[in-house]
Amino acid sequence: MKNNLIFAAVITLVLSACGSSPFGQKVKEPFRGNAYESNNRFFRATGKGESSQDNIARGKADIEAKAQLAGQVNTTMKQVADQYLGQTENANAADVADKFQSLVRQVMNTNMADLRKIGEQKYFNKKEDKYTVFMAYEIKKNAMFRFMKKQAKTDKTIDERQMDIINKILDEQITQSEEEGDN
Repeated sequence: MKNNLIFAAVITLVLSACGSSPFGQKVKEPFRGNAYESNNRFFRATGKGESSQDNIARGKADIEAKAQLAGQVNTTMKQVADQYLGQTENANAADVADKFQSLVRQVMNTNMADLRKIGEQKYFNKKEDKYTVFMAYEIKKNAMFRFMKKQAKTDKTIDERQMDIINKILDEQITQSEEEGDN
């Protein structure tokens, strides 16, 4: 009988040790999974904000999600511009790349008409007297690229040669996002 108790205690310890992780308990947050990740047609981003005031938590989540979107657009445009300019061996590649970076900053600092909020959830933790807000946004890639073309046309610092290159790059991206969206 005593051996059975010791055996049961050892089994319990082994099973409880298998269930714990050195990283802690896994937490499932809202807006995770394929529906909230960027793909061939959409730039998507999520944000999380915490504060004792709900409007501040909401603002933090909003800023984080939009900053994440801006980062994705910036990275994508840098890769696309570098690839294009590398292939064409353009003599003024650095100038065009700088104009693209400036254009991305201008676009992201503008309220974009096609930016859609695809989710928002607010939680209140009474114990900590704290609000936590989760927010998710998306924007169609082809709409973003079209908007960038419009912004480039109004930018007085972009000369005609640079404008041709920027338009060509953006047109290729628009076509690619529309073709991949149809599949």
